[in-house]
Amino acid sequence: MGKGCGQAKRETVATFLKKVAKEFGFRNNGFSVYVNRNRTGEITASQNKSLHLLKIKHGDMLFLFPSSPAGSSSENMDTSISQGLLRPLGVPPVVEDEIDQYLIKQDGKIYRNRDQQLCRHGPLGKCVHCVPLEPFDEDYLNHLEPPVKHMSFHAYIRKLTGGADKGKFVALENISCKIKSGCEGHPPWPEGICTKCQPSAITLNRQKYRHVDNIMFENHTLADRFLDFWRKTGNQHFGYLYGRYTEHKDIPLGIRAEVAAIYEPPQIGTQNSLELLEDPKAEVVDEIAAKLGLRKVGWIFTDLVSEDTRKGTVRYSRNKDTYFLSAEECITAGNFQNRHPNICRLSPDGHFGSKFVTVMATGGPDNQVHFEGYQVSNQCMALVRDECLLPCRDAPELGYAKESSSEQYVPDVFYKDIDKFGNEITQLARPLPVEYLIIDITTTFPKDPVYTFSISQNPFPIENRDVLGETQDFHSLATYLSQNTSSVFLDVISDFHLLLFLVTNEVMPLQDSISLLLEAVRTRNEELAQTWKKSEQWATIEQLCSTVGVPLSGLHEYGAMGSSTHAASSAMWACQHCTFMNQPGTDHCEMCSLPRT
Repeated sequence: MGKGCGQAKRETVATFLKKVAKEFGFRNNGFSVYVNRNRTGEITASQNKSLHLLKIKHGDMLFLFPSSPAGSSSENMDTSISQGLLRPLGVPPVVEDEIDQYLIKQDGKIYRNRDQQLCRHGPLGKCVHCVPLEPFDEDYLNHLEPPVKHMSFHAYIRKLTGGADKGKFVALENISCKIKSGCEGHPPWPEGICTKCQPSAITLNRQKYRHVDNIMFENHTLADRFLDFWRKTGNQHFGYLYGRYTEHKDIPLGIRAEVAAIYEPPQIGTQNSLELLEDPKAEVVDEIAAKLGLRKVGWIFTDLVSEDTRKGTVRYSRNKDTYFLSAEECITAGNFQNRHPNICRLSPDGHFGSKFVTVMATGGPDNQVHFEGYQVSNQCMALVRDECLLPCRDAPELGYAKESSSEQYVPDVFYKDIDKFGNEITQLARPLPVEYLIIDITTTFPKDPVYTFSISQNPFPIENRDVLGETQDFHSLATYLSQNTSSVFLDVISDFHLLLFLVTNEVMPLQDSISLLLEAVRTRNEELAQTWKKSEQWATIEQLCSTVGVPLSGLHEYGAMGSSTHAASSAMWACQHCTFMNQPGTDHCEMCSLPRT
């Protein structure tokens, strides 16, 4: 655009677009430049106007889209007119979560009725007592019942983008605790470091916002089945929460994590410890959940100690006098949140923070089981990601910021405290009270239960509970089907753990042929479910169940074990002697040569 403001006013669109083409190496008509990200307000040479007349000036954000893919240029690039040149910021386009896209479009303001005592104007007027409040109004949030300590993340964004410049230069920077690479003015660490590559010191502050404002389990049965493991063994337990993010209307522009299912991965639990084992089915579970319209939204664990088995009470051990989350749990939460970043258009990295939540089942003040929700702050996520935070062995409520070594430079970490004289002092985070890292989230159950999946009096066993003698196999499947009294096939099959078994079992995995059934469950479409029930795959499942010796009476109403003779004869069958799966139409087992019975 030239070197000065005067020249910028005179520069035409055609001249400007030629500079863009030269700067990025585009041929003629190989790109388009728009005023808006959604490809509206295209700037074309045919306009034959100066940039000044189009109200384009230094610092304005424009959006460049190549017309044909060529290497990295196939990605749209945010661009800014700065120092006379159009330069890319190097960030690929980001697609935010559906809930984020929805909340961006909402007004978000808090509307108030006319105050009969204080308002002196007519019904169409507004004054300071009834004018709508912004969603980040702290006084309003503090006067809610109960008070809200953290504004929602989208309210925080509105606060950043609500000034006269409308947040034109807002960028949510992720904290880094690592030395910046590429500094050539000195030897690498530990021989040298300078102010250009040295990460800044961190002073821990209470985070003013939170990415999730509420956690809601769809129904009590969901939580009770998870707690059953502890009730039967006394050992602590772990699970992943699968659900969806929706609007939380109790808080302006709030987000709720709705939990529809809990998946329990392989683990070793004792009365006071948990160890997660490698899960070969993790990716498949995520894929199945996605086809059901769900995603992994958090994790849950128990910290329960029975106090009186006759009364069914548990010990109340986590409170303000002890701790709410231990340092080790904060580090684990930080790891999970780093693995599930929150996609954000305002961050140069394309992500900022996380919506991944932590739920703990522990004893409450009434000695009953309570579910407490948490996240850790973005500062904690950075400390965990860059391996700067350690737990203290003998004090679970304290963390410890690592000291620099020859292998790793660690920036100083501070927190503010009040001394015995009431003065605010700055302390080095060695050790560190973990309450500086924690954000609490209200965890609730709805007044009217919601059921994404069907509830049965005799549910299908949960995965990885072999220690209880509860196994997932075709015997348990046949037992589940024989005991289910529903005449609607969709209700029978709509069990999260059953669907996972059908996909992941080793005898007859249905991963490549279950999409229609998953779509039926997702949309609650009985007709689709009936269509899938007539498939060869279900006929084969019937044959496998028929070999385990479970009485099958009562199943013919909805079709289980009641397929036609043609369907049975055209399906694979399992030998009762060696369980080998044989091809349809054969009369003898291909493995042991015994006749089909």
